[in-house]
Amino acid sequence: MPASSLALVVLAGLIHASWNIAAKKAGGDARFALLTGIVLAVGWAPVGLWLAVQHVPHWGRTEVLVVLASAVLHAVYYLTLLRGYRKADLTVVYPLARGSGPLLSSACAIVLFGEHLSPAGALGIAGVVAGVFLIAGGPRLLRRAQDPAAGDRIRKGVAYGLATGAFIAGYTVVDAYAVKVVLISPLLLEYAVNVTRLVLMAPTAIGNGAGLAEAWRTQRKYIVFVGLVSPISYVLVLYAMQVAPLSHVAPAREVSMLFAALLGGHLLNEGDRGLRLLGAGCIAAGVMALAMA
Repeated sequence: MPASSLALVVLAGLIHASWNIAAKKAGGDARFALLTGIVLAVGWAPVGLWLAVQHVPHWGRTEVLVVLASAVLHAVYYLTLLRGYRKADLTVVYPLARGSGPLLSSACAIVLFGEHLSPAGALGIAGVVAGVFLIAGGPRLLRRAQDPAAGDRIRKGVAYGLATGAFIAGYTVVDAYAVKVVLISPLLLEYAVNVTRLVLMAPTAIGNGAGLAEAWRTQRKYIVFVGLVSPISYVLVLYAMQVAPLSHVAPAREVSMLFAALLGGHLLNEGDRGLRLLGAGCIAAGVMALAMA
């Protein structure tokens, strides 16, 4: 993987972990998703609309279908992630979602895009998988799942994490196709997908003006932060995808869990910090192996 792509992915990982922690602290639902989308659409309008005026008039059926498919997958992913954060710990949901998604993405990239995985790349992915397992709780997670008091919350965390990962894999493959094959600008893709997602989610706002106002009043600082910052992390990844194989970029994104392990365990007091730091080290080693592959 080129050094420039690795730098983009590492920076994206820090930003991604930050906004996920904010979303967890907010405890948001569909209203949170809708309001962050509105903030994104308004805050990024100067760049998004400028690019749209230049390129969208020349789009054909393929570009429109790619954006629509990505918007649907992103919307379902975001709602599933937020629900998982309400039902379980971030340090269970987040690593399972971030770990399973890129692994599925890598498999799809090898099958669909004809990418090849070197021995170093395979070892890197193995390191990421081991790190994901440790950050999610490792053997303790399996034991805690048998505890009547904590078991239900952990099982929900696992279920929501894996479901979120499946949607991550879906939109990652679609978006990689968009920027690598269809050659849509990463910035324009992110903006167009968000606006389309807002249109799809608009019906949830009908008759719920009071609920939206309440969410804005109580979660405003998190809504603004996530709405303005979250696009940056993914756009950086999309740019990395343009010059590096998806099967390398997708697992390398898990460097975000290194930051989540450091920040999430401290800020959210979710425990097992030593085990999570060991997992973060495995992920870091795996990412470096992917960088050298």
